[in-house]
Amino acid sequence: MERKLIYLDNAATTPVSESVVTEMTKQLAENFGNPSSTHTFGRKALEVVDEARHRIAEFINAQNDDEIIFTSGGSESNNTVLQGIAKKYHYDCQIITTAIEHPSILNTVKDLKASGVDVVYLPVDETGHIGLADLKAALTEKTVLVSTMAVNNEVGSINDLAKIGQIVHEYNPKICFHVDAVQGLGNIDLDVQAMQIDFMSTSAHKINGPKYIGFLYERTGLTLPSLITGGEQEKKRRAGTTDAPSIAGFGEAIKILQGVSRSDEQKRYQEFQQIVLDALDANEIKYQVNGSLTGLVSHHTLNLHLIGIGTYVMLTNLDLAGFAVSSGSACTAGSLTPSHVLTAMYGADSPRIEESIRISFGRLTKKSEVEAFADALVKMAKRLQKA
Repeated sequence: MERKLIYLDNAATTPVSESVVTEMTKQLAENFGNPSSTHTFGRKALEVVDEARHRIAEFINAQNDDEIIFTSGGSESNNTVLQGIAKKYHYDCQIITTAIEHPSILNTVKDLKASGVDVVYLPVDETGHIGLADLKAALTEKTVLVSTMAVNNEVGSINDLAKIGQIVHEYNPKICFHVDAVQGLGNIDLDVQAMQIDFMSTSAHKINGPKYIGFLYERTGLTLPSLITGGEQEKKRRAGTTDAPSIAGFGEAIKILQGVSRSDEQKRYQEFQQIVLDALDANEIKYQVNGSLTGLVSHHTLNLHLIGIGTYVMLTNLDLAGFAVSSGSACTAGSLTPSHVLTAMYGADSPRIEESIRISFGRLTKKSEVEAFADALVKMAKRLQKA
């Protein structure tokens, strides 16, 4: 009998919803036209793209549909903003970000720094949050962009986007506020108007949609130089043949989210967290939670330090038992580099860095799966903490 595999790595990517697969299959089979073509086939494909664009614009409270630019995902969107801003100011500017951003932010600003850009990395506390006083102190006349995550991908810490947006624009309305919302979309409510967001990056595969499609929200009047040049697709802002089937799938994933309460989902994820923690407590397993379980945090992630057990030992044992979890960002998979997030939170010498795993839940995660995982985690920890 084949063992059942249980997936608890939703912060890395999510299973594709059945209705998304159905919608994409329909478009691939019936609607192959190029949305840039003016004939009937092209116009039919363009209608699909425009419908998805409108649904997305409404979902984040954009002023108009044209503020949505389809990209290949979060990394491209992040690069478009960072490289575009730096190029616009001929690299003579300052960009403020944080120490726990995604590699597509940190590696890009590292390159920009080598080109002359002044980069400021805001520190975080042990819950994974920046200090708003640190942000205020970092702002200068040369600041042109503040870039921060909505939700951290390893520990779930949520930035107070509305307060950050207010601080940035009160200091200087010309400074742009960019939000990497790849982990935020679907897990928290996002309103680009209320939060005073100028640019926002997303990926469809984090919300049970297809991979290699995302969007960049670009506030009207803040047009950046194109990262990918060529044709005049996406209203001359992003070259490349428009992927109508994937965009249709993204639109369907957003349609599903429109009928789901973010607060209800967070309560469900809290229940999942508690199932795991109760099992550890009941069996006197020695552990610590990385980050916080209360306050500004998304409960879809649970980052655990199981004292005395190496990260890769845990991952291997759990994988062999049929459970998929991770050590952190999937974009650093295959690397033995310690988590930069946990390092920033606890210091380079903390044992947490090499003894932690990330469990992440999704909309399709079942309670029975979490219970089975908790049981397996306890059995593994009992065996390995004694060793």
